[in-house]
Amino acid sequence: MQYTKGVLNVTESTEHKQYKQHEQFDIELYDLAQAFSTIPDPRRAQGRVYWLSSLLCLAVGAILCNCLSVLAIAEWAALLSPTMREALGLPIDRSPDQSTLHRLFRRLDPHQLSTALTDYFEWVSPTTPTARKHLRKRGEQAVAVDGKARRGQLQFEPSGPGGACTIHDIEAFCHDIGVVLAQLALDNQGGEAELSGAPKLVDRVNWQGRILTGDALYCQRELCESVLADGGDYLVVVKGNQPELLWELELLFEAPEMQSGGRAKLGEFDYREANTIDKGHGRIEQRQGIASNELAHYSRWPGLSQVVRIKRTWQSKGITRSATRYLVTSLPTEEASVRRLMELRRGHWGIENSLHYVKDVTMGEDRSLIRVGQGGAVMSALRSTAISLLHRGGQYRIASALRANSQRPEQVLSLMGLLNSSDA
Repeated sequence: MQYTKGVLNVTESTEHKQYKQHEQFDIELYDLAQAFSTIPDPRRAQGRVYWLSSLLCLAVGAILCNCLSVLAIAEWAALLSPTMREALGLPIDRSPDQSTLHRLFRRLDPHQLSTALTDYFEWVSPTTPTARKHLRKRGEQAVAVDGKARRGQLQFEPSGPGGACTIHDIEAFCHDIGVVLAQLALDNQGGEAELSGAPKLVDRVNWQGRILTGDALYCQRELCESVLADGGDYLVVVKGNQPELLWELELLFEAPEMQSGGRAKLGEFDYREANTIDKGHGRIEQRQGIASNELAHYSRWPGLSQVVRIKRTWQSKGITRSATRYLVTSLPTEEASVRRLMELRRGHWGIENSLHYVKDVTMGEDRSLIRVGQGGAVMSALRSTAISLLHRGGQYRIASALRANSQRPEQVLSLMGLLNSSDA
């Protein structure tokens, strides 16, 4: 496989003698196939029929066409037209079967797959080719980081379905464009957990101009320092895992000066407030955000600039309920207002609603029983890739998009960069 400027030239080699009718095709520079071609092939060269990049592109294309299991991917491949097979880099007279895909996914390194996908989505801009990472302003883009379990595998693990919920993957999800920038498969058998694996995922993301948003698990000194050192910022929830910092926040916001009657008397005290009202899902939710930079002068937390208290009040079944969260951020006042901080906190849940829920329910990850070798981690990364491609293409109704693609499979080629959208 040889690359030229803007063209991928595919020539016959001794390892691919089956490509008698498939000598050359052109692909747009740095498409998904080129990203996959950087991954080392775990298979022996002897008897190898299909290229690794072709099989991975095939799997992503099948998922985009609502073929969500390995068997469905193989059946979809068998029904492809010669033109589709050629565009995917497959021989026009044959297609891989289910066992071929299972063996490959079982042996493929998920970390190398994730690295290739991270490089791909970092390079391919959702807007213009000049919108690169070094042009991002401070706090321009928010990235949610959170762990996820593949629940179909829990019944086969030592803890069992009644035990603690094991986290299998950690993902970094971009708030605004809905793209998975990085994904880390955890080695649960080796004792790796979400907290111990988080630094590895953070190191994979370029944080220049980005904000890490996370729950209390990611409120760790080392993680915040790593993000700051890479030119980024953080906005994380504070709970009991950081008792000293939580005590400082509670003491600050419970002080008389922070109350409604006190702030008018102490004008020099930094106290900024914003309120929002949201209607939806049969309820009305009121959110009050209060931010202050008073702790920035003496707190030992790395890079701390502002602290925030967000209080939510809503009615559920006629009962008024409320919840209070404390957050810390390195974003200064001039870069993030109270309302902006509240939006970032709310936007963090996009990783649950737009990624994890879609993978679990729409794409059936919770029902998947693949557990041998790296098969589960590889399929999870391919599902994330399919969702990222749809989001990048402006399609957020995933179930509807999958059904539409199943009727016009050539549309997925343009999503993957294998075909110009005018030709699809």
